[in-house]
Amino acid sequence: MMYSVSRRAHEIGVRVALGAERADVLRLALGQALSITVAGVGIGLLLAYAAGRLMASNLFGVVRLEPVTFVSLAVVLGTVSLVAAYIPARKALSVDPAVALRAE
Repeated sequence: MMYSVSRRAHEIGVRVALGAERADVLRLALGQALSITVAGVGIGLLLAYAAGRLMASNLFGVVRLEPVTFVSLAVVLGTVSLVAAYIPARKALSVDPAVALRAE
């Protein structure tokens, strides 16, 4: 997340130079990171559930579904992803718009 947002620092600077509100640009960067995170966490939860069912059928004492673990991991991964996108987005917003336009 951090790498993909930091690669877009120039684009973010240009958007701000052309009149985009800082909050809108920040929301754009975080929204894209959140969509990728939701897709990844969703696929991961489905695969973890399938693996749990497989392990429960083959191993004695393995719980098939542990909702507390699944939910807590999804929340932690989502939080880390948003923080990883927020830090470089804030840094990119601090770029002077004139510098971003001159670099074009």
